[in-house]
Amino acid sequence: MAALQNNTLEAIVGSQAQLQGEWLAALEANGATRNIREQDLRQETRDFLQLLLDGLRKECGTQIGVEGWEEVRRFLDKLSATRAQIGQESHQTAYFIFALKGPLFSLLQAHYREQPALLAEQLWEISQLLDAFGLHIIRTYQKTREAVIKRQQEELLELSTPVVKLWEGVLALPLIGTLDSQRSQTVMESLLQRIVDTGSEIAIIDITGVPTVDTLVAQHLLKTVTAIRLMGADCIISGVRPQIAQTIVHLGLDLGTLTTKSNLADALKLALARLGTATGERV
Repeated sequence: MAALQNNTLEAIVGSQAQLQGEWLAALEANGATRNIREQDLRQETRDFLQLLLDGLRKECGTQIGVEGWEEVRRFLDKLSATRAQIGQESHQTAYFIFALKGPLFSLLQAHYREQPALLAEQLWEISQLLDAFGLHIIRTYQKTREAVIKRQQEELLELSTPVVKLWEGVLALPLIGTLDSQRSQTVMESLLQRIVDTGSEIAIIDITGVPTVDTLVAQHLLKTVTAIRLMGADCIISGVRPQIAQTIVHLGLDLGTLTTKSNLADALKLALARLGTATGERV
């Protein structure tokens, strides 16, 4: 099996400054330096070259999963995670590795110009190694991006389900957009926790901002109401527009004993009346 020659290692060691300069120029030319400070990029390329040389000295081969490449893998994991967080695309991140191919190939072509067979062998070995590093950095990037997207989705869900205290003992949850299974679970958890925290007796779920109510949405609402009642509180659904009322009738949906009101103001009046609060005209 072919392996990298000591002459190849010596050629790289003797041309580090040249390699780094050509590498940086290739990164700049292909837009892979977006959102990255020049001094940070210089440090990253310098560090990677040194780690690459350390691995080559240990004769770790092209199987980057071995212990000898552990420092390089750790470096690439950190780099790809940073790139994902600053908004770089996956191809820009991977090009950090692939942009090194050109300068290295040119160096080896000059070094082995009198030995074409050995040149082909060494180019193949270097190509395999850099390709493996490139695939590793892409995999790490994708995992990081998936984690970032998941966290953003969770944050958006939390922001889209604000539980508001309208009165002592009365909470309101205004819903906007589609109520799917995941969001329904978040709604239920947030509302139940707030009921526990505040000791509220009545929760108003306002669906004015829900575009339509179908069988699935109705089931989610019923489950949430059931959970609220199990906590010892009552629930009122507000924002039932004529279109939604007609849809519920046409679908033959059974909302059971749900208390509904056409708007939030009427729901609040009913809640205060159930609590025995003297509201006056201002309510």
